[in-house]
Amino acid sequence: MSTHDEKEAPAASHVGGLATTQDVERIEAPVTWKAYLLCAFASFGGIFFGYDSGYINGVLGSQIFIDAVEFAGAKAVSESRTSLIVSILSCGTFFGALIAGDAADWIGRKWTVILGCLIYIVGVVIQMITGLGDPLAAIVAGRLIAGIGVGFESAVVILYMSEICPRKVRGALVAGYQFCITIGIMLAACVVYATEGRSDTGSYRIPIAIQFLWAIILAGGLMMLPDSPRYFVKKANLPAATDALARLRGQPKDSEYIQVELAEIVANEEYERQLIPNTTWLGSWANCFKGSLFKANSNLRKTILGTSLQMMQQWTGVNFIFYYSTPFLKSTGAISNSFVISMIFTVINVCSTPISFWTVERFGRRTILLWGALGMLICQFLVAIIGVTVGFNHTSPAPTAEDPERTLANNISAVNAQIAFIAIFIFFFASTWGPGAWILIGEIFPLPIRSRGVGLSTASNWLWNTIIAVITPYMVGTDKGNMKSSVFFVWGGLCTFALIYTFLFVPETKGLSLEQVDKMMEETTPRTSAKWKPHTTFAGSQPTDSAYLKQESV
Repeated sequence: MSTHDEKEAPAASHVGGLATTQDVERIEAPVTWKAYLLCAFASFGGIFFGYDSGYINGVLGSQIFIDAVEFAGAKAVSESRTSLIVSILSCGTFFGALIAGDAADWIGRKWTVILGCLIYIVGVVIQMITGLGDPLAAIVAGRLIAGIGVGFESAVVILYMSEICPRKVRGALVAGYQFCITIGIMLAACVVYATEGRSDTGSYRIPIAIQFLWAIILAGGLMMLPDSPRYFVKKANLPAATDALARLRGQPKDSEYIQVELAEIVANEEYERQLIPNTTWLGSWANCFKGSLFKANSNLRKTILGTSLQMMQQWTGVNFIFYYSTPFLKSTGAISNSFVISMIFTVINVCSTPISFWTVERFGRRTILLWGALGMLICQFLVAIIGVTVGFNHTSPAPTAEDPERTLANNISAVNAQIAFIAIFIFFFASTWGPGAWILIGEIFPLPIRSRGVGLSTASNWLWNTIIAVITPYMVGTDKGNMKSSVFFVWGGLCTFALIYTFLFVPETKGLSLEQVDKMMEETTPRTSAKWKPHTTFAGSQPTDSAYLKQESV
């Protein structure tokens, strides 16, 4: 990285008060460390997502919590109440993500995330009173409200980061969001482990209360960051857009780098507005579904691409791996300490994600999704085949005085092999589909529908998260589907579908500005997109002294 003093500004002409350039490689300032760190901070929002997903399993296992929600001496929270407590968060996040799409256009990207933090804090306060009055109502209502806050954050942080990050490191910085998700999951596991031995309400209130910290850090930090320049351009507020872009790029406001990049954003906004004119609130949502299904650059295709990428991220079976595979394996008697195995999986998840910081910019989004899907399907099918032949599915009774229903795997080595392939699966997911799906949904939508498109895509993630959480017990429950290792054939089949889908429909967006991504999807197909090179700038190919720029009088 370099500072702006180390390179010459681009050769530029001045049109409509903004400098423009024909050089497609020089439409952004060099990346400075200050600019890099400003953009990277927003990824901290991923900790919300990860921690909230991870801590609830430990809370449900707290005997104090069980006594409060059920009755004194109960062995566990009932299946119906567990399903309600776990899934209600996803319900809140689904609607929160959809609402956030509107809020981000009304009050700005930054302030929508801050509002989400405040909603999240209200939800945490309500959860903290669990044990008073009707404890089930408190935890359910609190998680529903907190879920709305997480929905705001999970949708708009991706939108905000995609719009403020320099194009050459945008993939790596947005991948940092997924990295923070994995850190949140690991922190939740550690906090739960540290508090599970407590004999007071701290065993569940401490894991809940720690969520305050994430909201305060993110909201407080964002207060000091500028909003998205592209949001200000959308609002025809060029002075604010200039100021925000200068802060983000570490350049003076009159720098030609700032003028050129801003001219490119403005020209693209004008071009997109010709295709997607301003309309009513309902019409703006309808714009997300306009165009032909057979045209790669249509809004409908982009919306389907964004929502299906998030759907397939859930279809990989990763949540099943984290929340169900460990009890499965423990039931064979092959492992004695489920926390150790769970932490091994979590650490692999955390350590593998940073690999994507390099690979996503070196090899591209499409490439890592293809190889990731291939690696995951191989692991899933191997786990399934080993399980149904010699592994998990083959156990014998081995009762003890403490556990008369204990079973033991006939072939512990085979079960250990399954654990190894599950760990390899996590490596492939964490370094490819984990960050890759989030990166792409922030890049593929044009500015007029970007906030709603990202909101719909994020809502799809939470919707399928909920669906899989609801149906999985019916697939693997001993008194229901009892699929055992055969369930991995399902996940392997879905990973195969993800591989085919990626090959046919996912474009390559590496190294392109958000405005160039629009042009690429207009001029090429997903399978040839990696070869596409920008050949002109928006600002250089159409006038910037237009009615749109003349609106700038704020």
